[in-house]
Amino acid sequence: MWKTRLGLNCPTLEVPQACEMLTLYRETGFEAFFTGWKKEFDAAAVRAHADSLGLIYQSIHAPFLKAAVMWETGEAADAAVTELTDCLHTCAVNGVPLMVCHAMIGFDKHTPTQAGLEHYGQVVKEAEKLGVKVAFENTEGEEYLAALMEAFRGESHVGFCWDVGHQMCYNGNTPMMELYGDRLFGTHLNDNLGVKDFGGKITPRDDLHLLPYDGAADWNDLARQLRKWNYDGILTFELSKNGQKGRPESDVYRRMTPEEYVVEAYKRACRFAMEFRRVR
Repeated sequence: MWKTRLGLNCPTLEVPQACEMLTLYRETGFEAFFTGWKKEFDAAAVRAHADSLGLIYQSIHAPFLKAAVMWETGEAADAAVTELTDCLHTCAVNGVPLMVCHAMIGFDKHTPTQAGLEHYGQVVKEAEKLGVKVAFENTEGEEYLAALMEAFRGESHVGFCWDVGHQMCYNGNTPMMELYGDRLFGTHLNDNLGVKDFGGKITPRDDLHLLPYDGAADWNDLARQLRKWNYDGILTFELSKNGQKGRPESDVYRRMTPEEYVVEAYKRACRFAMEFRRVR
């Protein structure tokens, strides 16, 4: 888009389907994308196809199911470190400049450990050696994110990935950009309806990843926050066509073809990009 690059997550790690999605993204108008990661993922094939289309491979989202184990000790923690460093190597080999990480998974843990800082320290050290940046994302467990951002405050290759939907449904609207906006490496832009439970119980099913303007987010305010911190990178959206199981908010997306959904996502992305350029 004129003056603003727009990116979208690729929802599959199966190479033929991923390449089809990237072709659709480019035909629709997106300029960038990110993928997830697994050990057998052929990122080189995806990178080659993206290059042929002129698409930017903005980042790789590291696996997060072992995030809680990173704060423990023993063989499982060592395996979790290895998984993240393997993902870093995939980034480096394929010229992907950024790996996005979760600091924690689970809503019942609130006490960072020295072991965890040391484990993530191994990942950060490897990232520096490989020339890959690491962005920690705001998820549940804000204490763990705070500990990591403080521990690696002096590392220029360690920063923040702002997930605006997580802020609404996981972080109690803690002003994450006030805390880490000066270290912003990228965005995960999406919408939701906040915490559904009247008593405030948070669950992963609140994380709907709706299209922009389909939820309760104040998109004008989000644009102002990005402007405040002089963000000039890719506006990357993390959206879900299927949403959360048992939540009807995404039923309208499920009835769309992939082409219809991506076109609608691009229209909403452009609307936000224009708002982003207008605000001061």
